[in-house]
Amino acid sequence: MAETGDSPASNPLMPGVPVPTLEDLQHWTWVMGRAQQLMMEHVALQVAEAPAKLAAAEPKAALGPWGSPALPGFPAFGPGFGPGFGEAGKLVEAQTELWTQGLSIWQRALGLDQGESALKARADKDRRFASPEWRDNPVFDMIRQSYLLVSDRLLGSVDALEGIGEEQREQLRFATRLFVDAMSPSNFALTNPQVIERTIASRGDNLLKGLEHMLADLGKGQLTHTAPDVFEVGRNIASTPGKVVKRTPLYELIQYSPTTDEVYETPVIVFPPWINRFYILDLNAEKSFIKWAVDSGLTMFIVSWKSADASLAETVLDDYVRAQIEAIDSVRDLLGVEDVHTIGYCVAGTTLATTLALLEARDEADKVASGTFFTAQVDFSEAGDLKLFTNDGQMKLIDQLSNDGYLDGRYMAATFNLLRGRDLIWNYVTNNYLLGQDYPPYDLLFWNGDTTNLPTKWHQAYLKDLYRDNKLVQPGAITVDGTPINIAKVRTPTYVQAGREDHIAPAASVWKITHHFQGPLRFVLAGSGHVAGVVNPPAAGKYQYWTNEEKVETLDEFIAGATETKGSWWPDWLGWIDRKSDEMIPAKGARIPGKGKLKALEDAPGSYVRAR
Repeated sequence: MAETGDSPASNPLMPGVPVPTLEDLQHWTWVMGRAQQLMMEHVALQVAEAPAKLAAAEPKAALGPWGSPALPGFPAFGPGFGPGFGEAGKLVEAQTELWTQGLSIWQRALGLDQGESALKARADKDRRFASPEWRDNPVFDMIRQSYLLVSDRLLGSVDALEGIGEEQREQLRFATRLFVDAMSPSNFALTNPQVIERTIASRGDNLLKGLEHMLADLGKGQLTHTAPDVFEVGRNIASTPGKVVKRTPLYELIQYSPTTDEVYETPVIVFPPWINRFYILDLNAEKSFIKWAVDSGLTMFIVSWKSADASLAETVLDDYVRAQIEAIDSVRDLLGVEDVHTIGYCVAGTTLATTLALLEARDEADKVASGTFFTAQVDFSEAGDLKLFTNDGQMKLIDQLSNDGYLDGRYMAATFNLLRGRDLIWNYVTNNYLLGQDYPPYDLLFWNGDTTNLPTKWHQAYLKDLYRDNKLVQPGAITVDGTPINIAKVRTPTYVQAGREDHIAPAASVWKITHHFQGPLRFVLAGSGHVAGVVNPPAAGKYQYWTNEEKVETLDEFIAGATETKGSWWPDWLGWIDRKSDEMIPAKGARIPGKGKLKALEDAPGSYVRAR
């Protein structure tokens, strides 16, 4: 039977959902425009009323941008906040530009303008809106473009504010970005065409499955990123053969079994960050830096830090430095060698710099043949967004969240997730809560969710003394075991690796180590970020790295004159180690875990890595 003239046209993109009429488009255009106007008016009102609100309210009651609760330690407007927009003309100009571009979106939605806008091109490249449903349906195309337009204006308004310091501006910019990411139409069922289509096709099963995912996450207090039952530590992750040969209240020392007939005489000891599990460097046989190094003829040791509990409540920097020196001496004594190569990853690299400086002060620097630093910072003057979590409000929050002197590792996991909220929070809200998708098996994300607790006293000192006050680069500002630390005295040969897209230890911040150490130093800039830039096995053929043999002052100069090499930087590091190592020796005796002075306590990966 033929359809009557009054029947709605069929929607080829969403069967059963009628194509929006012209009146629908006009209505939704008006709604989006009105929403834009209300948001801009609200921003202006917050700016105008902020000083009075701040004076009348307790600091803990301060509001964040647009009336949302402020992040702890992120006051919306601090003391000395000026008149907001320095000139009323700036607000008028922003409003005018907003409405001009908004009108263009409205005209394109109605088919009155067939041109391709820069905003639409950007929306097509945005992974949140890249599926055909967003592009082909004019309503949702308008929604995504309007969202990007308003987002740009909100983020731009932070730069237009006058009368505030740069620290406050960075806090406000960070909070605004969190808000903008959270308000993406892709994060809401009724404004995401993929969710609507999936809901109709599955008769709501996706929402029920997503609700199960969400309730499970609420129950454990942590966002799930990967299938929880696929990986098991010691079975298909952290499975390189070895033995625990030493255990203290703070760490276990693991020695790995050789796979070559001969090995380099000088061994390597790795200090991973204690804010994560050590097996980021031993994910699986294909990705394991440890296995690759062992197969390359290196005798490898790694420290597995204990997840903090009440027994570690008084642990401070001195304890971690003493632990590194103790581990170095243990390996030297076990193998009968004069020195060892050392590797420090992230915060353990910062501690390694302190250790090297202490050994210099004690005239014991010859215990260490070389120091390698994976994405580690010593100068925190340009340490990125993590510096926003170092104010008094954050310190109070850490106190409130701590129990028996230690901080639940889920707090740090949430902090790191916030730094990449679009990828590590909202992407999973959309895919696993709204679309009801199953979690994919991904070893790196399994590691990311395997949190460790932190000693509160040391964690607060780390944030205040290093991130906030930058004391490590001030000679004598930090003491360890009564000895003033001066990293400018370090002469140990050094290999420094940074990640070009690192959001935790920005490359520009890692670079600053080149301004402080006095010994020979090789700097390598790797493609990707804080984890993928480090865990990049040669067989994967991914990314690239840059080197520059000239001595230059800035990272920009380094990049300008750098040579790009495709693939992993690991072989470059091994070549550097080879040039600093002595002869090859048979892999026997103490080179076999448990066959020397230190007897095997248990198989790798040990007990501490499994402790909650």
